[in-house]
Amino acid sequence: MTDPLTDPGPRPPVRILLCDDHAVVRAGLLALLSSAPGIEVVGEAGGGEEAVVLAARLRPDVVLMDLQLGPGMDGIEATRRIVTEAATRSDSSGTSPAISATPTTASRTAAGAERGSPYVLVLTTYDTDADITRAIDAGATGYLLKAERPEELFSAIRAAAEGRTTLSPPVASRVMARARGTGRPSLTDRERDILGQLARGLGNREIARALFISEATVKTHLGRIYDKLGVDTRAGAVAVAKEQRLLP
Repeated sequence: MTDPLTDPGPRPPVRILLCDDHAVVRAGLLALLSSAPGIEVVGEAGGGEEAVVLAARLRPDVVLMDLQLGPGMDGIEATRRIVTEAATRSDSSGTSPAISATPTTASRTAAGAERGSPYVLVLTTYDTDADITRAIDAGATGYLLKAERPEELFSAIRAAAEGRTTLSPPVASRVMARARGTGRPSLTDRERDILGQLARGLGNREIARALFISEATVKTHLGRIYDKLGVDTRAGAVAVAKEQRLLP
């Protein structure tokens, strides 16, 4: 027999805001999450700007955020805005929002109600070092890959609602490797040569001439360099190479 003075009773559902630019993916996630006990989807956003607006209006417990959102604000910037704007609202009011202000607010989880702001759980297909670092720096609580099993997603959502960090195993391995200083990528001699030419500001044609290879070969090596360094631009590759002392 439960004690009414100590038993808090059934917990309210974790309220979720979905953000993904693919309508089919959102529909699939909505159907999946609807089957999970204790989880309720309260809104959907197809872009970063919309996610920021809905997060402020709906006050979900967790925002399930994709990183690549097509034209406009990406998931990293949306995460940063959601986290910082929620903190600004809390600071300006001096207190957390009143739990009894509206029926919607009243149904928030205890953790979410106390914070007055949502946690952001990244759900993406991208697991490069650059994406992981940027997401965490932006304020994401967890980082999950879309290849995870549904049960892992449900567990990560509940953990995020309580402010606990959940990382997919490949992501956790990368984070630990970087923390130990062993996350330095391994480049071939040719890739190092091309990276050195990039640092000099040479274009693909000039690099090809300098190294006596074709432009197509340069492009192939550049793609591999970008993947290993977790970047998608020439400037990003040079910046990471300097930071990790990879230049020849």
